[in-house]
Amino acid sequence: MGRTIHPIVAERLHDLEALCRRHSVRRLDLFGSATGPQFDPARSDLDFLLEYLPEAKEHYADAYFGLKEDLEALFGRKVDLVMVTAIRDPYFREEAEESRVQVYAA
Repeated sequence: MGRTIHPIVAERLHDLEALCRRHSVRRLDLFGSATGPQFDPARSDLDFLLEYLPEAKEHYADAYFGLKEDLEALFGRKVDLVMVTAIRDPYFREEAEESRVQVYAA
């Protein structure tokens, strides 16, 4: 099944890219319901897989929470940010990998 970026995200890619640059993001991928037909624009949250550039290490907490707040403000809904390196559950990793679509790369 081909995965796509839901229009709610696609329409804001320029703003999303600016946020990623501001918060030292290396790569940001959308995953979960917003990459398939089950997304409900009225209720669904947005799920992102996140990787930072090495320079973010010095200000990791500020970058993470700042990005989360900015994404929630941009999209007007709850956002879940998942660090790729923090995924330990192999079933969750497989599910995320199957649905992920890249939305930003530095």
